[in-house]
Amino acid sequence: MVRPRLRRRVRFSPRAVFFKPQGIPMSMLEIESLSYEEMEALRLRHLNGMEQEEVAKEMKTSRPTIQRILASGHKKIISALVRGKAIAIEKKL
Repeated sequence: MVRPRLRRRVRFSPRAVFFKPQGIPMSMLEIESLSYEEMEALRLRHLNGMEQEEVAKEMKTSRPTIQRILASGHKKIISALVRGKAIAIEKKL
């Protein structure tokens, strides 16, 4: 039986939800999707300067889960920057 997915606390709602490289037409771009959870974890960790344990408490989840969320967010952002992809921030249900 699959364990039910916990709802994590996300208090951040971005003003912009789509970013693309300048000078490349949308029809030629791949899109990298970043979840609200990943964006919130990255914001708390890097902009607010929280440690992973503090981010985990704020988002009501475990530190290993936060570590996985951060790693996933970092990988997606780096992939978009290095490979010239657009970034879409999406609310995933």
